[in-house]
Amino acid sequence: MSSIALESLLQRADQLLQRLEQFLPQSLASPDWGASIAFRYRKRGTVGWLQPVRQVAPIGLADLKEVDGQKDRLLRNTAQFVDGLPANNVLLTGARGTGKSSLIKACLNEFAPRGLRLIEVDKTDLVDLPDLIDLVAERSERFIVFCDDLSFDEGEPGYKALKSILDGSIAAASDNVLIYATSNRRHLLPEYMKDNLSYTHTEDGEVHPGEVIEEKISLSERFGLWISFYPFSQPEYLAISAQWLRHFGVTEPAIASARQPSLVWALERGSRSGRVAYQFARDWAGRDHSSDASPAVVADDTAPDGLDRV
Repeated sequence: MSSIALESLLQRADQLLQRLEQFLPQSLASPDWGASIAFRYRKRGTVGWLQPVRQVAPIGLADLKEVDGQKDRLLRNTAQFVDGLPANNVLLTGARGTGKSSLIKACLNEFAPRGLRLIEVDKTDLVDLPDLIDLVAERSERFIVFCDDLSFDEGEPGYKALKSILDGSIAAASDNVLIYATSNRRHLLPEYMKDNLSYTHTEDGEVHPGEVIEEKISLSERFGLWISFYPFSQPEYLAISAQWLRHFGVTEPAIASARQPSLVWALERGSRSGRVAYQFARDWAGRDHSSDASPAVVADDTAPDGLDRV
């Protein structure tokens, strides 16, 4: 074989090896930990990496209203975690747009100066949780693995991976890692009427869940702390709207005149959630209110008149 033919063969073999490397498992590399307080786990093929979040949402605890009970519980748990004390993995569930994700972001901003960091992971990538935990195990920072809007369909691989990490794997999770997840489903899995057929009844009237139900609740109950969120009442919605309007620098007279428009906005959206209040505030704050007249009488938040019944 001539030297030219040999060189050509070696080049083709090198090209083939480069293509094969894309399909081989790659070890997770450490990012620049000083680049941000929050990171996203990204994956392309078999290659995963942590991407620094350049602009972290600047939401603060003072921005979140009408969720004081939930705020106190999450703050207490996070403070224990940051101080190196025992703390629980947390599942935040309930009505949409009530501040579940925002509360976690606010906690990150509150405790970041004390070494708290956040890694956001999509549910499809939860199978790589063991690698992520190994990567940060020796770090001095405290890490929250954040799974937003978490829910599973039957048979998804991330379900068993998360279940194993929470409580069940022979390898315990690192002391500097907690999992915070939000979901609109309390048990994270779809629940069907047919599932009730698995219940058994004893002669004395006791009801015992069957294997189907036990499996559905087995993941959610591995979170040590459950925090529930509920739909807002009209006065609560109005208080949240006013808070966000102040956040955007709207004057008090303009806030007072925004009462009825905010209720109309909620009626059109079919929801009085904190997210809807925030979206209304952004819209209202962007308008010209120089000609707005301050109302002579501000209606009572509890008065059921006109659109106040929304």
